[in-house]
Amino acid sequence: MSAKLIVHTDGGSRGNPGPAAAGLVIDDADGRRLAARGFFLGEATNNVAEYTALVKALEIAAEMGADQLTVYTDSELMVRQMAGRYKVKSESIRPLFEQAQHLRKGLAHCDIVHVRREKNKDADRLVNQALDAEADLDETPASVEPATAGGKCLRLGVLLSGGGRTMLNILEEIEQHRLNAEIVSVVSSRSTVAGVKRAQDAGLDAEVIRKKDYADIDAFSERLAAQLEAAQVDLVVQAGWLCLWKIPPQYENRVMNIHPALLPSFGGQGMWGHHVHEAVLAAGCKVSGCTVHFCTNEYDSGPIIVQRTCPVQDDDTADTLAARVFEQECIAYPQAIRWFGEGRLRVEGNRVRTG
Repeated sequence: MSAKLIVHTDGGSRGNPGPAAAGLVIDDADGRRLAARGFFLGEATNNVAEYTALVKALEIAAEMGADQLTVYTDSELMVRQMAGRYKVKSESIRPLFEQAQHLRKGLAHCDIVHVRREKNKDADRLVNQALDAEADLDETPASVEPATAGGKCLRLGVLLSGGGRTMLNILEEIEQHRLNAEIVSVVSSRSTVAGVKRAQDAGLDAEVIRKKDYADIDAFSERLAAQLEAAQVDLVVQAGWLCLWKIPPQYENRVMNIHPALLPSFGGQGMWGHHVHEAVLAAGCKVSGCTVHFCTNEYDSGPIIVQRTCPVQDDDTADTLAARVFEQECIAYPQAIRWFGEGRLRVEGNRVRTG
């Protein structure tokens, strides 16, 4: 998959606000069509539709492993706003604007360029087809190969303390050939959680290593490291793991964690699951999201690899916000693992650079 992609996006509304849709096409540098999709949005404005198309295009391009994009759109207003030449005044598009800017920063290079409508025919057509059908549509060519990392198959060790949903998401990415990896070890810090059974149902061996069964954190950490070493793990993936352990030197910058908020905010001991989302809501945040980072021997610290955002709605509960954040987690974690496997992550102090 080429790291340089060409994107066309469009959005439209019949009524402004009225029935709305977003459309996008993505080509590689040689002109090969990689994605062509339309999204029916229900009632929305033209600007919301335009920004939704941009956000979805940036998300899909990131999933493909792109790091250099040229995005063409016929929305001159959006181009000016993304360039900082025109202030975003609408409350309905500000969360989308912020999400697009955040996604853009995750790329090595991203140009957003205005083109006339006649130069944006494919994306415009997908918008109108989605509006006519009142449904999403996907015209991505069936011949497009999945975006999978080349080279060595990455050996993953998964640590969990709960239901195992993150593990299942990673497993799905592997099975769909979007992630060149295999799960060679699963460790649970609890014996009765659903994650153990889910691992076993997926044909994975799950070892239970409980902190309370060891004299101190040193003995617990040594047992955990021995399990990972025996499985010849390349990367340790904490997937809802709630136990602090002493990471040995050989695993420095080889242990990842995902946190359901935008670190360094709403992190630290005791900040997990609904505790995090309740704190975000109590603080009145308008945006939340998730953070993938390399682990250190402190809770929720370490260099940040990927962050993804989502809006916080006025009527959100901890449950509804958690569901929206988890959608972003399902994109962010595989992306970080993919970049690690491709050798694209370089840690400089407390910063991670992608190359």
